[in-house]
Amino acid sequence: MPRKKYGMKFELLPRPTKGEDGKPLLYARPSIGFKYTTQAVDNYCVKYRAKHEGDMTHFFECFLDVAANMMSDGSRVETPIGSFAPKLKIDGDYTDPDKVQHKNVRFGGIEFIPSKRFEQELEKKIIYGFLKTKEVVERHPLTNPEDIESALQSCLSRGYTTAKRFSYKAGFKYDKAKDFLDNLCKGEHPRLQRFKEGTTYHYVKVNE
Repeated sequence: MPRKKYGMKFELLPRPTKGEDGKPLLYARPSIGFKYTTQAVDNYCVKYRAKHEGDMTHFFECFLDVAANMMSDGSRVETPIGSFAPKLKIDGDYTDPDKVQHKNVRFGGIEFIPSKRFEQELEKKIIYGFLKTKEVVERHPLTNPEDIESALQSCLSRGYTTAKRFSYKAGFKYDKAKDFLDNLCKGEHPRLQRFKEGTTYHYVKVNE
């Protein structure tokens, strides 16, 4: 059978949980590692979509400003690619609604839910299927404090992180990752604070 040459490249990584054979369950993620800038999108549209130079750059800048204004009162903005809405977080664990005051609630980032149309459009473009680039990527726990800090900051770049996400990035087991993040929430000057969404704890910077 000829070797497959084309398709979306992916790699396999171990999850914190294990299967019946005692080995880590696997998950797949794209391995291309390439990022397109807004300028690249703009150039593509000029060359292949008959747009004028700067059209897409201007569109994104305008949408950023307008969408932020519309969402500032809590509204959701729906677009052909999906919907955007503000997320909120509470500065602690509460069970009594009367104890939650306006000062306890903060902005927690932006939720994006891709539209079905966007998902279908992307799926149609993946015409060659998928291509495995390597065997399971071994994850070795980070030991250098600077590397661990870099992994943490990378996770927090989205505005928050979870123990699961940090465990992947740092190569830690789930329990170790959670203990690490929980410890950063303690003390007189905690670096992080956590809040719960459903059954998952989210960690954010205290001074964010």
